[in-house]
Amino acid sequence: MESEYDKNEMDYIRRYEKEGFTCQFHVVENQLENMETKHRYTPQEVSILNEHRYEGMSNPSDMSLLYAIETKDGSRGTILASYGSDGNNSIHEFMNSVPKSNVKNDYMLPPDGEEEK
Repeated sequence: MESEYDKNEMDYIRRYEKEGFTCQFHVVENQLENMETKHRYTPQEVSILNEHRYEGMSNPSDMSLLYAIETKDGSRGTILASYGSDGNNSIHEFMNSVPKSNVKNDYMLPPDGEEEK
């Protein structure tokens, strides 16, 4: 059964995809890797444009973060990181090593149901 918690994260991912955040990333050997091109980026080559925090419905300590990111070559996408017993610490470690000057947290998605013109 899909929860509102899951829908909310997926809704945001879909909204970002409509805005061109289509790359999927994961962390490999302390670098962010574009899953399609296999190109890897260091923390200095990544900007965090926004992040969204979600708490677990049944356990608030189960938390996840959705990051909207852009790389030095203009690739844009999202990465979802979970906290808790099944969390992937490599994602958190990588995101925490992105220089503060590269953390924007100011990208504004259009209101739900509207597309940017």
